[in-house]
Amino acid sequence: MPTITTNDLKNGMTLELDRDLVQVVDFQHVKPGKGGAFNQAELRNLLNGSKSNVRFRSSETVEKVRLEQKDHQFLFADDDAFTFMDQESFEQIAIQRDFIGDQGAFLQDGMTVSIEFYGETPIGVDLPEQVILEVQETEPVVKGQTAANSFKPAICDGGVRVMVPPFVGTGERIVVQTADSTYLRRSD
Repeated sequence: MPTITTNDLKNGMTLELDRDLVQVVDFQHVKPGKGGAFNQAELRNLLNGSKSNVRFRSSETVEKVRLEQKDHQFLFADDDAFTFMDQESFEQIAIQRDFIGDQGAFLQDGMTVSIEFYGETPIGVDLPEQVILEVQETEPVVKGQTAANSFKPAICDGGVRVMVPPFVGTGERIVVQTADSTYLRRSD
């Protein structure tokens, strides 16, 4: 693995530090009034999710990790895992529900996702930025309420809760941003 100095760290980089796989969440170069300059980094352990703050001397080196990304197709979900299929080798992989978390509600049959691997271990699942969902339940439209910039709660496919404009009704298809579950527009 290539080694880099801590001066070259950037947000989002993946490193191997003390046999742990960590990602740089936030990075700052600090030059105090007294003493030597140092680099302050907030690191997130990719295997267990814990966060830590670490100080590095400017001359220190760390090992940069290269991750492999592969496209996988979502097949199905069972009680405790989601199953994906590699689109090149057709091998199936099961990933625990806890690992994907709330983002699992956006998974749809046949959806293509990008899974990051460190060796053979999956360490991240990237969903598409936007998905199309059908509104399953929402309050009815109230006449005259559409002029105000107000939103109402709606429950969509997979149990996803989204705040939608008053003109959106039950049964309509909408585009939702997966990062923060925000309504973008009606689907075409």
